[in-house]
Amino acid sequence: MAGDGEEDLAAFVALHGAALRASRVPTQYWESLSRKLRGEVFDAGDYFGIMQVEEVDEEEEVDEEMEEQSKKKPNPGNGPCFKVIVTNENGLQASNPDSVFLVDHAWTYRAQHARQQLRRVPGLLHRMANLMGIPFHGEIPDEGSIEQVLQEMWKYNQTYQLSQGSAEEKVPVWYIMDEFGSRIQHSDQPSFAAAPLFYMPQQIAYTILWPLRDLETGDEVTRDYAYGETDRLIRRCVLSPWVPTEELDVSCFTPEPPDEHYQAILAENKEKLPVAINPPVYAKDKVFKVFTDIQQVLNNLTHPRFEFTDNEGEADILYNFSHFKDYRKLSEERPEVMVNQFPCENLLTVKDCLASIARRAGGPDGPRWLPRTFNLQTELPQFISYFQQRDRRGEDNHWICKPWNLARSLDTHITNNLNSIIRHRESSPKVVCKYVEEPVLFERDDVGLVKFDVRYVVLLRSARPLRLYGYDVFWLRFSNRAFSLDDLDDYEKHFTVMNYAPGVTLKQVHCEDFIPLFEKQYPEHPWTMVQASIFKAFAELFQVATSKPAPLGICDYPSSRAIYAIDLMLKWDTSSDGKRIMQPQILEVNFNPDCDRACQYHPTFFNDVFSTLFLDETDNCHVTRIV
Repeated sequence: MAGDGEEDLAAFVALHGAALRASRVPTQYWESLSRKLRGEVFDAGDYFGIMQVEEVDEEEEVDEEMEEQSKKKPNPGNGPCFKVIVTNENGLQASNPDSVFLVDHAWTYRAQHARQQLRRVPGLLHRMANLMGIPFHGEIPDEGSIEQVLQEMWKYNQTYQLSQGSAEEKVPVWYIMDEFGSRIQHSDQPSFAAAPLFYMPQQIAYTILWPLRDLETGDEVTRDYAYGETDRLIRRCVLSPWVPTEELDVSCFTPEPPDEHYQAILAENKEKLPVAINPPVYAKDKVFKVFTDIQQVLNNLTHPRFEFTDNEGEADILYNFSHFKDYRKLSEERPEVMVNQFPCENLLTVKDCLASIARRAGGPDGPRWLPRTFNLQTELPQFISYFQQRDRRGEDNHWICKPWNLARSLDTHITNNLNSIIRHRESSPKVVCKYVEEPVLFERDDVGLVKFDVRYVVLLRSARPLRLYGYDVFWLRFSNRAFSLDDLDDYEKHFTVMNYAPGVTLKQVHCEDFIPLFEKQYPEHPWTMVQASIFKAFAELFQVATSKPAPLGICDYPSSRAIYAIDLMLKWDTSSDGKRIMQPQILEVNFNPDCDRACQYHPTFFNDVFSTLFLDETDNCHVTRIV
């Protein structure tokens, strides 16, 4: 039997050891934890009890200790306050290997599905309302109660992320612990630690709870809601959903990060910069051998000056789908080989870096062509201060949280709830951008006035001197529901990426058809003028992106070429002379974009791209010189 136990433990550690170490669960608890998980042993009730805390009457005198306790009130819903205490008559010894407990999860969901689940899952709204102290007496879910739960839930939410699977499966999971786990209060000197564990055999997540010291009967069970955060100001910010603070006395000024920030990014990306080389010179009639793993290129590049090869070693052009890293080796051994990427181009294609380098064009607030953006990992106090100042002035405070490096609107959330934004920081690295509250809309006959965005493909021929081209055809994406600044979790109202959502209508309008429709709706804004302002924004973006040497800017490697897709919206703004203007808002820059639609409607697309980038021939190509 002992052998079986050792085998069970070894199998458990093989599956979960890395996660347990990352969460700092002491090894002395692993065997008992394995046993409790296998047997689904929930024995916390033998050791702990939930106690309701009486509220102090406002007119009564409150001594300092009571005041300090009220500041630590963790689950400040609208109802009574609770705390968890040790009820076992023998107390609890941290050295006891059985002093580890499973906490069940009452609700597990992804943020975009929360409202739908509260509407449809029987009993869920009732349980959540009770847990959060929200009065709900009906049987049928009502929108008012649902909205209250959606606002309050950020004080109860915890999160984890699956490390494997598709991009959709890696979107963070949020969960609310059961009534026992949710009643455990915060303390800066906690008596317990807690961490989620995804138990592979059952494909279920639990929270693991273990003591940090010995406790006696009647001692309170607490945990640190800002676990691992040591900076006092950041702790204050992270804890503000539970411990509301006065307005932060912090400047919302966000200068460009120091040089060390970019050097750290280069090291983290494991990118090796090239050595200096002379720009290669090629024969005028040379036929270039192309090595690529991109099917769209293989299917559509038919230009006679290019031929494909399966031998990477004999290629003149490397056109790779994935990120190229070792530019040093390439520059030393094969400087004449061209590559479809630039060293340090992540400064454009990763959202936090894009916001940082854009400040070179517009100062701390950023340029007018980029929504005001904060890095939630490094600029949380500045963001909270800015949010509070806007709130005080009665200005619009809708924001959009985006992961640094995901596309297709995955894990992207629109909200005016400060607690929600602060908590989203825990799930994955994110930026928060001012949501465009007054976008230029497009009249759809079947729907009404909807949001739309525009995708331009730009071709970067060289960084120094800067040579940038725009493809003459642009692409449009439309929302499916009329725009209004409400129903913020209504995907088809607020987002335009419909081609990845199953069962959702995809509205397609070719740019040649769009321009006359747009000009009919906005006769004072001819598209030539709109596009001129868009190209001006692109020029400024690439000028600042290439203005400093790598790794502070895009590296001017002479054998690099690249194609990017820039997604943008138009918003209503006011010019310096008081005129109402359409101001481009760059949303993101995409590396190696999906060019399927481009090839489908414009069969010469890749011939034009390769002629421009690799032959320096733009005659008869559908491109416009931007810089």
